[in-house]
Amino acid sequence: MTVSKPYLTGHYTPLVEEVTATALTVEGSLPPELTGRLLRNGHNPKPGVTPTHWFKGSGMVHGVRLRDGRAEWYRNRWVHTPALDGAPYMTERGPDLTASAAGTHIIEHGGRLLALCESNFPFELTRDLDTVGAYDFSGKLTSAMTAHPKTDPVTGELHFFGSSPFPPFLTYYVADAEGEVVHSGEVAGATAALKHDFAITRRHVVFVEGNVTFDPTEHSGIPYAWSDRQPARIGIMPRGGDGAREVRWFSIEPGSMLHVANAFEDGRGRIVLEGPTVDREGFELSWNWWIGAPGRGSEPAARSYTRRWVLDPADGTVAEQIVDDLPVEFPTLNEDYTGVENRYHYAISFPDEKGFGGYGVVKYDRTTGARRIHQVGDARLPGEAVFVPAADASREDDGYLLTVVSDLKQDASQLLVLDASGLDRIATVHLPHRVPAGVHGSWVPDSALEDTAG
Repeated sequence: MTVSKPYLTGHYTPLVEEVTATALTVEGSLPPELTGRLLRNGHNPKPGVTPTHWFKGSGMVHGVRLRDGRAEWYRNRWVHTPALDGAPYMTERGPDLTASAAGTHIIEHGGRLLALCESNFPFELTRDLDTVGAYDFSGKLTSAMTAHPKTDPVTGELHFFGSSPFPPFLTYYVADAEGEVVHSGEVAGATAALKHDFAITRRHVVFVEGNVTFDPTEHSGIPYAWSDRQPARIGIMPRGGDGAREVRWFSIEPGSMLHVANAFEDGRGRIVLEGPTVDREGFELSWNWWIGAPGRGSEPAARSYTRRWVLDPADGTVAEQIVDDLPVEFPTLNEDYTGVENRYHYAISFPDEKGFGGYGVVKYDRTTGARRIHQVGDARLPGEAVFVPAADASREDDGYLLTVVSDLKQDASQLLVLDASGLDRIATVHLPHRVPAGVHGSWVPDSALEDTAG
């Protein structure tokens, strides 16, 4: 008997075709400043293809076009990379950086839409989500590119890195606001540890190496595993700095962090970093779902609890603590606060063993320690909640959260627009079919794209 992989069932059941739909039904009132595109990426293998790991599934980008209070269109498109047609990542000449799943994230920078997967080059898409091709920043990107670059809200610079299980293990890049790479360099002392995300502050770049590292005996196609021998640590380096001389590494407690909420320098010059983390048991629970190990249910188990580190460069110390024990992932924030002290951030909550029974959108208040949850309902799974500022916003949480919900009972999906201040629902956009649970995405305002006619 063939057993379906959990990442091909339930909320994660792939779509089998590309669709374009116009004049979508809207309940409530869409704020007029929501004029642009919500784009979201995720793994969606072609019919008949069963990847050996969730992360190996080919990328499919979903887009919803909003303008002047209307939902003008929805479309979904596979990212047409060589891997979509079965090309191997490894060749006789080494890795093919164009053979990408391209299924982790999609961003806009310098007027380009880039579909990202951390082990490969980005892939450029048109505003209608058709594939242009691999993008290597005019030849200046010589490694893979993280799926979690950071845009400085003041300068418009894009900070990113390439991580590899082989030397050079970590390469740091900076592209200016127009997309020209103006800095790159190897970061000294890095190891083969998995580096999925990172952070920037006003003055530093922050790298995280946890206990998950390269393991050639892992045969799922993603050669990483937990290792007690791999030191867990955080590296800090001046922005645009020379990693060969200026990176400092701080030892931390064992664990693994996939996604950063934010980082900043406090009034004493200490670096504060926050994000969901897992211990060994939590990592292995997730990994077994990602590879479809026998006995795993259709829903992923999450043991990610929000942790805070405070690093003091003056005395070389690190203080760390778990600040919330609700299982969450996919942290987001008002990106105007990237790299500076934020009061609020948002996340998606998972069912746990302590009485909270369903998925929801969470708002954290770092000042009061409070959390608020918008529960989405039975058999409904929200995706990463993307923050969009309101027009003439005066407070950090003046804005909207946009999340795509998979509804198994109705076999449907909706785009929910929530008030970021109180998590009340403002509007619902009904999509033409159920959108599989995905990974990361972005709001792209019309002002970011040169041609906004369609």
